[in-house]
Amino acid sequence: MERARPFLDQILISADRALRAVLAPAAAGRPTPGSPAAVANDTERRHAAGLMRVNHAGEIAAQGLYHGQALVARNPANRALLEQAAREETDHLAWCEQRLGELHDRPSRLDPLWYAGSFAIGALAGLAGDRISLGFVSETERQVERHLDGHLAQIPESDARSRAILEQMRDDEITHGRLAREHGGAELPLPVRQIMSATARVMTTTAKWV
Repeated sequence: MERARPFLDQILISADRALRAVLAPAAAGRPTPGSPAAVANDTERRHAAGLMRVNHAGEIAAQGLYHGQALVARNPANRALLEQAAREETDHLAWCEQRLGELHDRPSRLDPLWYAGSFAIGALAGLAGDRISLGFVSETERQVERHLDGHLAQIPESDARSRAILEQMRDDEITHGRLAREHGGAELPLPVRQIMSATARVMTTTAKWV
């Protein structure tokens, strides 16, 4: 079993993770899905880049959520689950970052804001208890799955690379949500789910352009 870490150690680890997520280039542990072929024309390139910028911002937010939840998790096994999910989300972050470079575009300029706000939300969810925190993971991943389905419907046919990335991300998000439920995640009340959805819409709408 994992030994409990002193809280000061957890704070320092969280600070290191935050700096790495926001300031350092993301490093994936798995190869980037798909082949880096160019899209058909500049209009499709800009459209695909806008979608991938949104997904990159979403992965920055996912890092913040999981790190905030892991910081205050009471059960070491649940903390390990959250940290493993965060490592897999780092792959997503690296893939989106790489694809943006291939599309000759940039991440959102508001990435530090997305991380900080999501970290605070994740910590609050964690303080409500592990069942609520894992329920938050389950609902977040359910909403992300729907979001990715929407982007897959919008990705230009010529952009097979972005499509492959989003499909693998969706598969991973489904797994994260399932594991959270299997570890005791509670179903969140409807008003909470609606607030989460509205908050996500603000971020995704803003990140596409800023």
